[in-house]
Amino acid sequence: MEGREEERLCGKWRVACGLYSYNMRDIFTWQLLKTIVMGQVLSLLICGTAVSSQYLADYKVETPMLQSFLNYVLLLIVYTTILCIRKGDRNIIEILKTKWWKYLLMGLADVEANYAVVKAYQFTTLTSIQLLDCFVIPVLMILSWIFLKTRYKPVHFLAVIVCLFGVGAMVGADIIAGRNQGSSSDVILGDGLVLLSAFLYAVSNVCQEHTVKNLSRIEFLGMMGLFGTVISGIQLAVLEVKAVAAIKWDLHISMLFAVYALCMYALYSFMPIVVKLTSATAVNLSLLTADLFSLFCGIFLFHYTFSTLYIISFVVITVGFIMFNAVPTYSALPDSGSSDDEDPTDDAAENSSRLLSDHQRTETVTAVAAL
Repeated sequence: MEGREEERLCGKWRVACGLYSYNMRDIFTWQLLKTIVMGQVLSLLICGTAVSSQYLADYKVETPMLQSFLNYVLLLIVYTTILCIRKGDRNIIEILKTKWWKYLLMGLADVEANYAVVKAYQFTTLTSIQLLDCFVIPVLMILSWIFLKTRYKPVHFLAVIVCLFGVGAMVGADIIAGRNQGSSSDVILGDGLVLLSAFLYAVSNVCQEHTVKNLSRIEFLGMMGLFGTVISGIQLAVLEVKAVAAIKWDLHISMLFAVYALCMYALYSFMPIVVKLTSATAVNLSLLTADLFSLFCGIFLFHYTFSTLYIISFVVITVGFIMFNAVPTYSALPDSGSSDDEDPTDDAAENSSRLLSDHQRTETVTAVAAL
């Protein structure tokens, strides 16, 4: 009798967490492996931008807006051009007639998020930035709950907590190693800029998820290229004219700018694919390992001190990411369908995930009734 009661309690817990109909074969699938690999590719691209930025800083080049501007120009050349040559209601003119203000706000949020976090290094420390930047994840979950009608299960919240413990281990390793990069001239201002950046990133990512899942990846990137180029170009002209004029151009500096721009372009091009396959929240959880890749590179390139806590942090964040993706989230919003510029494999993956979620909900209802 006691064993039956324990089984009932265990069953209720598994139902609440969304794990009732799952065994190990359901969790560790090729879909999950692909998601993990794609997320780490994004982290490596961010690592490429961080390393190239560090080298530029060593050359006394501090032009974050110029670096962002180059990325948006590449998006403009490729994706906005594609929108220009389209016909019908998918043409850029038709898009601008009805949704220009939405993409203007989206581009503004993205540009200012990039600028705010880079600017924060002038006022606060690396440790504060690493900790406060995680604020993007709870904000993303709240905005996704409100606007995308995404519904999370307890296991998802537990997974986020596990990932944040991993970030804590990474920050602890930085403190032990004495890595206190950045400044402390105005910590309150710097921390405020990081929180602002996290909020703006969350807004941009929620808009991205809605656009790529309901409209088109090409439309999102084309509009981001257009408005990002205009906004960052204006800020570049206002804020960094003297800094750009002071750059002593040579082959090394030119190559570093090229590496940064190409890594950012690849990141922006590839990220919507991963967001469509999973969610903006899941992608940002995977990006928590980007700082770790940068640290690993720094051990060889900039002679950082190694700590086993870095390995522990990587493992913990990866475990949390697997936990988050093992159980699908549920969105109450209908999917209006993607346009035909998307990769068919992405659509197949998305349909598979949706069918899995439907199966899970059916099994959960049956289990609750049985209990």
